[in-house]
Amino acid sequence: LPPELHEKFCSIIIAESERLSRLTHDLLTLQRIDDNAMPMELSRVNLRELATGVLDALEPILRDRHANTDIVGEAPDALGAPARLKQAVTNLVENASRFIDPGGHITIELFGLRGNSILAVKDDGPGFGDADPKLLFDRFYRADKARTRDESGYGLGLAIAHAIAEEHGGNLAAASDDERGTTFTLTLPTLPA
Repeated sequence: LPPELHEKFCSIIIAESERLSRLTHDLLTLQRIDDNAMPMELSRVNLRELATGVLDALEPILRDRHANTDIVGEAPDALGAPARLKQAVTNLVENASRFIDPGGHITIELFGLRGNSILAVKDDGPGFGDADPKLLFDRFYRADKARTRDESGYGLGLAIAHAIAEEHGGNLAAASDDERGTTFTLTLPTLPA
């Protein structure tokens, strides 16, 4: 092959290998959560620090997508596996970044309510229309392609975030408003005093 074709095909092979690797990793993560094969090391989790760490880690992606981000409020500490909760929040923020317009906003809102610590990820994208919010957490479910600006997802990120919330004794819910975007609300039991 001529060098330019060799480079082109090699880059395609590498990109596809990386895509399949990410897909396999996500599927294995879900399977391990389902089988309780991943022991959780629980500790006190400060949700503001967790949210700040997620935004710092995703900064290059969020910058490329011209996302404006903010963290507002405070939530009581929760008892959880920090790495797992970080993965859940990362999936929620990455999902939000796919649906906003360039220059759009993603806000992480923190608060406590009735013995729970709440972390809500809000975006000002187009919302998910009249789709059943529970479907969003099904494996391989993809929103209407007309509503998404990024085709890189596999429909596993929200399923993983939902599974992580449930294994912590919490919940993940979705709400949408076409004028105000989408909100994913992660509810975790507050760490007792």
